[in-house]
Amino acid sequence: MGTLRKYIIAGLLVWLPFAATVVIVKLVVDLLDNIILLLPPDWQPETVLGFSIPGFGIVLAISILLLTGMLAANLFGRRLVDFWEAILNRIPLVRSIYNSVKQISSTILDSSGKSFRKVVMLQYPRKGLWSIGFLTNESVGTEIEGLNDDLIGVFVPTTPNPTSGFIVMAPREDITELDMSIEDGFKFIISMGVIIPDGPIRTKLTTNKVAQTAADS
Repeated sequence: MGTLRKYIIAGLLVWLPFAATVVIVKLVVDLLDNIILLLPPDWQPETVLGFSIPGFGIVLAISILLLTGMLAANLFGRRLVDFWEAILNRIPLVRSIYNSVKQISSTILDSSGKSFRKVVMLQYPRKGLWSIGFLTNESVGTEIEGLNDDLIGVFVPTTPNPTSGFIVMAPREDITELDMSIEDGFKFIISMGVIIPDGPIRTKLTTNKVAQTAADS
């Protein structure tokens, strides 16, 4: 019975990652394929060729992004974007949503910025318990009497869903920066700590395990 269970688990370890990858890729492809609906009905591949082309939406999406980027990078395109934003800023609800999303996108995608470029550790939700977070702001200015003026903004994501979490403002001296990539940080969080990346955390755990073994012997 133990051997049968071992074989079943080994089979699951092979098929589960593969099945999850196929499902996620299919969802992304299907989502992007819906961009074809932006084309006039007479221009859609199914009308022109008589059959649909899977993945054509991805090509169309990348083409739209490239053309938009090329247009926004020159002076004329920049003026068009400014004119479009000026129109959006006149609409009360749309203005708030658009400006918030734009600010977040610019902060995350800007290669010269430091937000979400560093993985850190801090004692949260209380001292003695350590959590992994992502640096969002290296200087959170406060003018409240009695508070530390040198505060750092850290986003502490929840697991296994890192899209939600908590914003923590902690003193700089309480933050420990890790030599870890953003990808490894997300892997550690999404896997609920099962996947431990090479680096300070693994070294720390290995050192503690060796010390514990020596103490037990």
